Amino acid sequence: MDPRLTRTQLKTICSQLGSVNLQLLYKASVHGFTGAAFHQRCDNCFPTVSVGYNASGYVFGGYTKQPFNQTGQYVNDDQAFLFTFSGEKLIKYPVTNPTYALRMMGNSGPYFGEDFALMNGSQAVFYSRPGNYYNFDSAEMHGNNLNLTDCEVYQVKAAPEFEKPWRPVVWESEKKTEMIDLIKLYCPIAKNVSQPRVLLIGPVGAGKSSFFNSINSIFRGHVTSQAIAGCSSTSLTTKFRTYSVKAGRGGKPLPIILCDTMGLEESTGAGLDVDDIVSILKGHVRDGYQFNPSAPLDAEAQGYLKSPELKDRIHCVAYVIDACKVSIMPTKLQQKLEAIRRKVNLMGIPQLVLMTKVDEACPFVAQDVTNIYKSSYIKEMMQEASARIGVPVSCVIPVKNYSEELELDLNCDILLLTAIVQMLRFADNYFDEYSDRVSSNQTKE
Repeated sequence: MDPRLTRTQLKTICSQLGSVNLQLLYKASVHGFTGAAFHQRCDNCFPTVSVGYNASGYVFGGYTKQPFNQTGQYVNDDQAFLFTFSGEKLIKYPVTNPTYALRMMGNSGPYFGEDFALMNGSQAVFYSRPGNYYNFDSAEMHGNNLNLTDCEVYQVKAAPEFEKPWRPVVWESEKKTEMIDLIKLYCPIAKNVSQPRVLLIGPVGAGKSSFFNSINSIFRGHVTSQAIAGCSSTSLTTKFRTYSVKAGRGGKPLPIILCDTMGLEESTGAGLDVDDIVSILKGHVRDGYQFNPSAPLDAEAQGYLKSPELKDRIHCVAYVIDACKVSIMPTKLQQKLEAIRRKVNLMGIPQLVLMTKVDEACPFVAQDVTNIYKSSYIKEMMQEASARIGVPVSCVIPVKNYSEELELDLNCDILLLTAIVQMLRFADNYFDEYSDRVSSNQTKE
């Protein structure tokens, strides 16, 4: 019995529920379009995702954490929601009155309040009357076509976890001190470069500015917020900013510069332009340059550095990706990232991926950050990020930025510092390659 949901649709639904898998319990085209067949296979199996398909090509349904039964009573569920797919995007309609989230009807399929029921009255049709306990637009949700071509019910199951971490990490204060000292004492192998420059690239809201704030917090000894960060549908960073972290209040700058950019967006003419990224990589863009999404930086513009030196260039690129959105990355956004990666590859700049918000993506990690490399879900997301961006899994570094906390956490610090150490190692790789190229050119001359 094969699921009718596509792999992308399955992953999109799972991304709403955390570290889970979906197991197909019931398929109307196989078991029958009757309430009895549905209840026989699905009662007391929970949580569940119910999915309907109609002849107009719509895919829609609902989620509940409660078990189905045949009492005829309403059941409370504050986490229930209805949904529909618009292309690869999932549109969600949360329950508005949790007391009446479900109704346990024996002669029907999944019955959500008085608003929506799959297989109404044991027929290959569904019931739809929004506005009681769920607010949705019928045309948007199912195109007003109430005839079912199929109905499926999946049980939501927690993803299995690993007994031992698949990537070893030392979660001790001594390890944190060791990495802090390594970063402070780092000295680039390239002459005339005192601070390698790492460019942070990623979609709006992925956590680029928050990453800098988190690193700055570690070295200040308390949570800080120097770079503008927050929640917005458009980029909060509108300028090219170079941030130098200091070793404590009034301390010396650390040997690394984090370069923050405007966020990437799907649509053309919005967010950071690919041509601007090329100018940044080559060192042509000055700190404080105001991005213009509709027109990339011109060589005659005031913010253009015409003769950049090695110290002005980018020595490592870090793609910042939200772990909650890896599996539902829009096609156009992925195409932009692929275009950027090709440009970066041509310049021989090392690349890695910072996968943020791991605690939001996986409840197992939310319980304890040290579970990060025991989580099969996080490993799967890291593998998918690796495939989508085009870097090895060894170049994917999961981190948890400081966003709600008021105090530092040792385990978060270790993940964040690990990312900085990898950036410095990658910068050394760039300087080695650059030195070899210079030596080769001198020999030819």
